[in-house]
Amino acid sequence: MAQPGSGLLEGQSGDAQVSSAPTRRGTELSMLAFAAGLVTAALMLVEANQNERLSFRILWYGLAYLALFGIAHVAVRKWAPYADPLILPCVALLNGIGLVMIYRIDLAMTEAALQSQSEWTNAVPKQILWTTIALVMFLVVLYVLKDHRTLTRYAYTFGLVGLFLLALPAALPSVIAPTINGAKIWLRLGFISLQPGEFAKILLLIFFAAFLVSKRDLFIAAGRRVLGVDLPRARDLGPILFCWGVSVLVLVAEKDLGTSLLFFGTVLVMLYVATERGIWIGVGLSLFVVGCLIAYQVFGHVRARVANWLDPFADYYGDGYQIAQALFGLGTGGVGGTGLGAGRPDIVPFANSDFITAAIGEELGFIGLAAVLMVYMLLAMRGLRSAVAVRDTFGKLLGGGLSFALIMQVFVVVGGVTKLIPLTGITAPFLSAGGSSLLANYVLVALLLRISDAARRPQTGQKPKQVNQVPIAEAGTVMVERPQ
Repeated sequence: MAQPGSGLLEGQSGDAQVSSAPTRRGTELSMLAFAAGLVTAALMLVEANQNERLSFRILWYGLAYLALFGIAHVAVRKWAPYADPLILPCVALLNGIGLVMIYRIDLAMTEAALQSQSEWTNAVPKQILWTTIALVMFLVVLYVLKDHRTLTRYAYTFGLVGLFLLALPAALPSVIAPTINGAKIWLRLGFISLQPGEFAKILLLIFFAAFLVSKRDLFIAAGRRVLGVDLPRARDLGPILFCWGVSVLVLVAEKDLGTSLLFFGTVLVMLYVATERGIWIGVGLSLFVVGCLIAYQVFGHVRARVANWLDPFADYYGDGYQIAQALFGLGTGGVGGTGLGAGRPDIVPFANSDFITAAIGEELGFIGLAAVLMVYMLLAMRGLRSAVAVRDTFGKLLGGGLSFALIMQVFVVVGGVTKLIPLTGITAPFLSAGGSSLLANYVLVALLLRISDAARRPQTGQKPKQVNQVPIAEAGTVMVERPQ
């Protein structure tokens, strides 16, 4: 018997979270001003420690930063007036801290280049440009997508395009898809480099959210009980086996453990949210471990990553140099950090991209890095809260998947830098230098705001329209039951 579910998929109303429009506008704007103040203060510290002087241009930088996100604030309040007022300020603060750290590393690398008579191209101008483009794309998505449920019309198309983008680097020659840092995940188009897996992540999340709702009957009944555990039916394992196969192929063909782990882990969590059965997590993790063990035995680059994870100092001047230097930097920072502009994060390779969290940990210390992680957690929690409150099951699954994908990416990045897990090479959302990650994550935030707006919008008393005559968007929640 199909029964109403509990937890994230329980049909809850968002009315209790709805506040007045002026309050939401004031809260978001004041939080954006606070974020701009923090970013400006951080930039002042960098200037004081690096150049030993302050200039009025810092004030103009802070005002330009506030104006840029002020435009985004006005657009959000116009096109998604009921959206959570804390999501955009969290993103603005993370993006601003990332710009400050990239600028700080540029100063150090420029000085080192002058001493060694080499060349260094500053990354912060390009990152500012990518931030502007990402905000424009963010506003376009927010304006075009009036209702998140319309995405269900194109779910299978999104799935096919996502798989195509995920596999594209592995299928193209090295001239277009070069191997960078051991991973073949980039496309080089002239002077622009893109990482299609970042966009594939969002497209595949939309597909799986729609698929799990439309095919929910496949997961209603449990199979046999073994040792007190209700195992899934054999015919229901198709989707998870497919995801496992794709993840292993990405791991093998593109040598990208991070994307493989992120993709598979997010789908597992969405499957758990849809069914409320922990056995899916157990089955999925078992399959992933088996795939990793096989890859470890067969492929040398996997063994090298694991060896550097276990003991980076064994090959200190070789493959272990990067992670070893990051650990030294985190140790130097200690609890309080060396101070912005007073450390040496520039001696860590790729400090402004893959290892930007190590740079933050060195100069802001454990306290500063923990504060940044708290902002990530707050952002994910607000996304999950919107997923709980939204009234349609597709929105619940999509909001939950997007929020978990964000926090999962942070875990993979920080876990690799701190040697908790093998190094993966993916970037920290909104912090790291790079356009692909910034563009994709701003699209992710736009989707979260659209879901949040739907969750907090007062009910009008009318039944929601069905999308394309298929009740995916308004599908009810079901509970798993074991046949008698």
